[in-house]
Amino acid sequence: MASPFVEVPVGDRVVKITNPDRVYFPARGETKLDLANYYLSVGDGIVRALYERPCMLHRYPEGVGASEKIYQKRLPKGAPDWVQTAEVSFPSGRNADELCVTELASVIWGVQMSTVEFHPWHTRRGAVEMPDELRIDLDPQPGTDFEDAKAVAVIVREVLADVGAVGWPKTSGNRGLHIYVRIEPTYGFREVRRAALAFAREVERRVPDRATTKWWKEERGERIFIDFNQNAKDRTIAAAYSVRGFDHGPVSAPVTWDELPDVETEDFTIATMPARFARLGDVHAGIDDVHVSIDPLLEWADRDEADHGLGDAPYPPNYPKMPGEPPRVQPSKKNPANWPKG
Repeated sequence: MASPFVEVPVGDRVVKITNPDRVYFPARGETKLDLANYYLSVGDGIVRALYERPCMLHRYPEGVGASEKIYQKRLPKGAPDWVQTAEVSFPSGRNADELCVTELASVIWGVQMSTVEFHPWHTRRGAVEMPDELRIDLDPQPGTDFEDAKAVAVIVREVLADVGAVGWPKTSGNRGLHIYVRIEPTYGFREVRRAALAFAREVERRVPDRATTKWWKEERGERIFIDFNQNAKDRTIAAAYSVRGFDHGPVSAPVTWDELPDVETEDFTIATMPARFARLGDVHAGIDDVHVSIDPLLEWADRDEADHGLGDAPYPPNYPKMPGEPPRVQPSKKNPANWPKG
């Protein structure tokens, strides 16, 4: 027996949504069709966040909590001929054609393929090796929370102002904050990651009791980790307006700096965001208006190395060994006292 479906008009296209009544978010009972309608309600915002970017999909075929999440890098089979792709290469050396959103119908088709979360690259299809976005990821560690992340975000804004840049904050949809900076796409992933590390170290210098760049968890303490590695190749973050894969359907929500002190991550869900978007529109609508140079941050990186002996930091474990990278060994495991005897 064929599964039930509804046909959803999206601009000039019609997208078939099968199993529209399947519950995707059990906390309030929202369905697959509710998810599609959510993305329709924030259409301009989600398309702006994904436009022309290679995009990894987080798919939940039976709904959140009812099935294992599928990390889908390659475009799923059966895509209509109007769904576009971008070819990318991974640190492993392999290649893939990923979803590349150019219109809202592609997002709704992603929902049909059970996609809840959209995770774009920080490059665009025309120059997939040249990031046009620097990402500042404020990740609360045990003993810290969203309030601590907001406090560090204040310092992030100050440091951005020092280099003539503007940051665009959003909630992660979980516990942390993301701040995006549009940059000139003139450098590759290694240079942009190096700039992000230099930026993070400057924030850490200003509030060492609140922020850390330590890659190893055992060294972070009760501080906000500034995850510079989110700027490495093939690292992705949930897009602005992306729903997250939790029972209550939280949203990674763009916010303004003025409202940031008073927001909570629980404020933004697929139940609440449509009314906010209808009232305010996309509060990140101006994000693409200005792209800044990362040259000042690369000068900071040179300064850190020359004056403070601060070179590169470890890459994630799935990356090949990178030039200038320190050993990927936890500090506690480098201690001779922890070596086996005999």
